[in-house]
Amino acid sequence: MVELRPFESLGSANHGWLDAHHHFSFAGYHDPARVNWGSLRVWNDDTIAPGTGFPPHPHSDMEIITYVRKGAITHRDNQGNEGRTEAGDVQVMSAGNGIQHSEYNREDEDTQIFQIWIIPDQRGGTPDWGARAFPKGDRAGSFVPLASGSANDNEALPIRTDARVLGATIKAGTSVTYEVADASRHLYLVPAQGKVRIETVEANARDGVAITGTRSVTVTAIEDSEVVLVDAA
Repeated sequence: MVELRPFESLGSANHGWLDAHHHFSFAGYHDPARVNWGSLRVWNDDTIAPGTGFPPHPHSDMEIITYVRKGAITHRDNQGNEGRTEAGDVQVMSAGNGIQHSEYNREDEDTQIFQIWIIPDQRGGTPDWGARAFPKGDRAGSFVPLASGSANDNEALPIRTDARVLGATIKAGTSVTYEVADASRHLYLVPAQGKVRIETVEANARDGVAITGTRSVTVTAIEDSEVVLVDAA
């Protein structure tokens, strides 16, 4: 099954400082058909105005992955972690048994992020945070694990769940294939930029594509593209 979820069909809320679009039910947006996709619970497409952001607030029992598309996001939490994550790079927060954090755009331009929440395999545990640069050139023509619960993905940021977050850059007219361990897995792909085709489905930038029931997914770039893929139980 390959299901296109056009950007225009997503839930949305514009708060002035924050223009948010929700691939899954979140905050005031609820769609019973889009509550989660396997253990993937949230995929928010957020644009944050300069000098604004999310003030300190709590989380628990969630793996939260932030993929920065433009600008940068500055993180601070009550565990003593602080860092700035730039466009193309990734940060991961394991909320564990409870963490309070803030996320601000300290830049002079809009910051655009994908924020992805995945349900952990177990509740509780000590909170943690980390960030890493992932040069787009290193992702050219192949899917590279950015965050992963697999010990085999030792270059990826660790998450406490049976899932992988991967990125790829694909030149127009070329294809990248992702091999799926089990046909019961839940895949969700969003082009950060460009336009791609999966089987007969064409997806533009910021569209979502929900995929399951397959052992192999081939993504063909119609335009030069940057894509993010979640492979979840």
